Amino acid sequence: MAESDGQERTEEATPRRRQQAKEKGQVARSKELASVAVLVMGAVSLMWFGESLAKGLMVVMKRLFSLSREEVFNLSKLFDIALGALTHLIGPLLLILITLFVSAVIGAIGLGGISFSAQAAMPKFNKMNPLSGFKRMFGMQSWVELLKSILKVTLVAGVAFYLIEASKQDLFELATDSFPSNIFHALSILLNFILMISCSLLVVVAIDIPFQIWQHANQLKMTKQEVKDEYKDTEGKPEVKGRIRQLQREAAQRRMMADVPQADVIVTNPEHFSVALRYKQNTDKAPVVVAKGVDHIAMKIREVAREHDIAIVPAPPLARALYHTTELEQEIPDGLFVAVAQILAYVFQLKQFRRKGGKRPVLDENNMPIPPDFRY
Repeated sequence: MAESDGQERTEEATPRRRQQAKEKGQVARSKELASVAVLVMGAVSLMWFGESLAKGLMVVMKRLFSLSREEVFNLSKLFDIALGALTHLIGPLLLILITLFVSAVIGAIGLGGISFSAQAAMPKFNKMNPLSGFKRMFGMQSWVELLKSILKVTLVAGVAFYLIEASKQDLFELATDSFPSNIFHALSILLNFILMISCSLLVVVAIDIPFQIWQHANQLKMTKQEVKDEYKDTEGKPEVKGRIRQLQREAAQRRMMADVPQADVIVTNPEHFSVALRYKQNTDKAPVVVAKGVDHIAMKIREVAREHDIAIVPAPPLARALYHTTELEQEIPDGLFVAVAQILAYVFQLKQFRRKGGKRPVLDENNMPIPPDFRY
């Protein structure tokens, strides 16, 4: 739902919403982390490799300031000399640049991770709207950026003033130092100043990272209706899911009805329940339920049984017990073995009676040995 619908965004973003935002390039980022990482590591890299760079520059300057007349007027030779001198700078410069590159990458992905999105790279014409730009000028983000800028200026000025006060003695000693030690001493002081000032900006980073995480989470918040709509899209609409379940039940019922002809007996509660049992002495360790149902399904089971001349035995307590305690293609519970054995024996005797005649077998269906735990 859109914000114009009047609903407040009070719900935390779902995992799907966060994933969609990431695919669009909408992740929490801290520009302060990236810039401070470059500043700090830049100062550290100069402290690590600055001496090699200074020595290389000294070699270059000595060579270029000691050219002979012949070398000055020979362009090809002059080019070779300059190129040879510059090779002394390539190593330190590459090390410094690689350090800066790595620190820039780590600072950029330190919050939000690596994210590539074509959508984020597409031009957004709404940002060219003067009204939108005017709103952004006076929005919360602008005020936060202003406060961060004030804090950075305050930190840099305060730390610089403190360092100058603390290093007065070293600064005065520069005037009495001999060349070139005074140059290296001055560079050492300068690099320490740069490193300390850069490290002071970590205070801004410590404030900016939680704010960016909070702001990103706040921007992704959803209304209650959006959460419901997403659930419907993800899990499927209730009416569609209901139709799928209905089709699945119908398919299961068709499969079950196809197994009814394999049954040896149908145990029924004449009003509601029907349970079809199969017992093959060579394959089944115990009688197996091949079909069961209530009401309409129970009637359909009996119809199929009549079509295939399968015995239908009314035994209400046993039918209810079998229906509630068994699943399809499952053996009957141990507690019902005796009662089911009586049913199967009765069916066998009934078949004998129909073939050979004699005394008709009788089954007392209401007094079968069914344990109390299986009575429903």
